[in-house]
Amino acid sequence: MDLAMKLHYLRGIYYFDSQTFQDVTIYKIKEPIFIWFNYFYMTNGRFRRAESGRPYIKCNDCGARFIEAQCDKTLEEWLEMKDTSLEKLLVSNQVLGPELAFSPPVLIQHTKFKCGGISLGLSWAHVLGDVFSATEFWNYLGKVVGGYQPPRPLNLAHSLTKANSTQTLQKIVEDPLSIKRVDPVEDHWIANASCKLESFSIHVSASKLGHLQSRIGIQGPFELLCAIIWQSISRIRDGPGPKVVTICKKGEEKKEGLIGNTQVIGVVKVDDSIREANPSELARLIKNEIIDERLKIDEAIEKDHGVSDVIVYGANLTFVSLEGVDLYGFDWKGHRPKNVSYFIDGVGDAGTVLVLPEGPNDSEGRIVIMTLPEDEIMKLKNELNNEWSIA
Repeated sequence: MDLAMKLHYLRGIYYFDSQTFQDVTIYKIKEPIFIWFNYFYMTNGRFRRAESGRPYIKCNDCGARFIEAQCDKTLEEWLEMKDTSLEKLLVSNQVLGPELAFSPPVLIQHTKFKCGGISLGLSWAHVLGDVFSATEFWNYLGKVVGGYQPPRPLNLAHSLTKANSTQTLQKIVEDPLSIKRVDPVEDHWIANASCKLESFSIHVSASKLGHLQSRIGIQGPFELLCAIIWQSISRIRDGPGPKVVTICKKGEEKKEGLIGNTQVIGVVKVDDSIREANPSELARLIKNEIIDERLKIDEAIEKDHGVSDVIVYGANLTFVSLEGVDLYGFDWKGHRPKNVSYFIDGVGDAGTVLVLPEGPNDSEGRIVIMTLPEDEIMKLKNELNNEWSIA
């Protein structure tokens, strides 16, 4: 499963007010990182290839890359702009390769704002693990700063149970719906999109969510927003689809100290036109009718001995739930982030939609970050605004 995600990258930005790091030097920030990396030792290794071509991590303690930057705006001015495309300036956009032996899978960017506030940007190669692993990794730094001493280095997550022989034979013929094969990337781990993609975000307040739920009769914020956006995108695209979407969300409880790609990756399929569908029915399908494809993905990659080049995010229109992710769990000596944002790089042409809690409580509103073909963005904003008043 990890190798299926090797062309994707998570980028997280954590914003802190000026009091959090007042009189804290860069050295003081870096100092606990050494203990932190002793625990998460594989995150500062480097990728190699076996003779078969299969990638693996060589745990050679090469470290992460630390970047320092400055911004001529105050933190408040920056947050008021609400420009997702500009957030990419606050986190490294580096990918793995083309020289794998010199490419760190983790990069950290420290950006100081004019007011003294700062942002910390985490660039995380998805091959290491999903967003649940990335945030656990990041939040552990706060624990170390607070004096916590990890008892021993962590263990790597175990692979999913192998499929039985019937499933294996089936996958030799047919790939799972949730992946898309791309042209060979060799040692430069990023897929080339066939069109220009852009990101934008919308804010849906708690009161607006309540209004939409009463209008449509849907309880879950994630399912509600997915249904609305799925139908809205179908109305701006040619044809009756997309009739297959990918859903990524928290899976079974993960033991502390294990990192890996354990999130649920599944598909929802419909036969009828999405444009005319009842949003409540779409939401019901998303909640109850997901076809879990993790095992099939695992088998598809193993069938090719781990050398396949595939994408998951954007292979179909992909909805990613960050509910249950401890986004605000990072604690620097009693100070928590003022705001947290995440986005995904390496997305395919079908697009990706992330749904994040607005704050530390799930009862609050939602931030929706969408990465879509550039020529669809204005059309989608108009559709969402005209039909649902949320853009």
